[in-house]
Amino acid sequence: MERYDRQLKLEGFGKEKQQLLVDARVLVIGAGGLGVPVLQYITAMGIGYIGVVEHDTIAITNLQRQVLYTTGDEGKSKVHIAVSRLQQLNPEIEFTTYDTFLTPENALAVIRDYDVVVDCSDNFGTRYLVNDACVILQKPFIYGAIYKYEGQVSVFNYKGSATYRCLFPEPPLAGDMLNCSAIGVLGVLPGIVGCYQANEVVKVITGIGTPLSNQLLTIDTLHNVHHTFTVNPVPGNHAIRTLQENYGQDVCEVTGVQSISVEELQLWLDTGKDFRFVDVREAHEWDICHIPQAVHIPMRKVMDVMELAPRQQPVALLCHHGMRSRAVAQQLVAAGFTKVYNVEGGIHAWAHEIDDQMDTY
Repeated sequence: MERYDRQLKLEGFGKEKQQLLVDARVLVIGAGGLGVPVLQYITAMGIGYIGVVEHDTIAITNLQRQVLYTTGDEGKSKVHIAVSRLQQLNPEIEFTTYDTFLTPENALAVIRDYDVVVDCSDNFGTRYLVNDACVILQKPFIYGAIYKYEGQVSVFNYKGSATYRCLFPEPPLAGDMLNCSAIGVLGVLPGIVGCYQANEVVKVITGIGTPLSNQLLTIDTLHNVHHTFTVNPVPGNHAIRTLQENYGQDVCEVTGVQSISVEELQLWLDTGKDFRFVDVREAHEWDICHIPQAVHIPMRKVMDVMELAPRQQPVALLCHHGMRSRAVAQQLVAAGFTKVYNVEGGIHAWAHEIDDQMDTY
């Protein structure tokens, strides 16, 4: 236990909680941007049995964010290199490797023997597959996703909590897909989000703190803004009993929300387009500056106010820089709104690109 001395000294942790980590079985799906920090920290902290699902090889473009690998590893198997390095970090841990893609044919067999699943995949299809398998097997899973400078973290299917399908009922249409490699990502972002996921693993296993069940944490690293909002369980989403034959795993991770620039927004306003324009910032932000045509509804109240709104009417959402509004937009899509637009760059972009007389903050 000397290895874990600093954890053992924590008030409310001690040997009892450490033993729970030692006895735990955690499956990590993906050993890439998110998987690397998750694996490094749950290994270091003493999760006793870790499974790793990964079928990719190491590319030079991975190294900017997947810091477990080195230049000399290019072309080698991620899962085997990762586990060899992790065993050096903590030889007390037992690892099982799955050098394969997770598929409807193997998902239940792979996930069945683990207590907690950590989804570190990079595509929409795998997330739905993980969700459905975890619902069938009654396993909690820790969700993480990244987008440019922003991240999301949640804990799904934990003691009856909301599932991934409660947040995103259906994947986006093929025409709405984004090219993952073209979007880009800040190198440090997966490390931040992955560490949050590892933290949720420890909380779920040991019972300390409050896990992010029925909550979605959004992290804007560019502007140091964090928000947490509620994800309500949807009746029927825990009733899944069989897996789909195909989950379309070639789909890139996207939010399912369409984007609109401030220039396009100005055109909509100038031409009298029929749409609902909602500013989701807080009252003190609205008082500093706002666009007169917008309706002010703080993000925590949007779902209540919009409950009776027509689902087919276009909705444009605005916040300070675009992170909070995207999170609200995702909830509207989940609630059945079909034409939801996030104003990229928020009112900050509007002030710099459209109205240079607007006050800023």
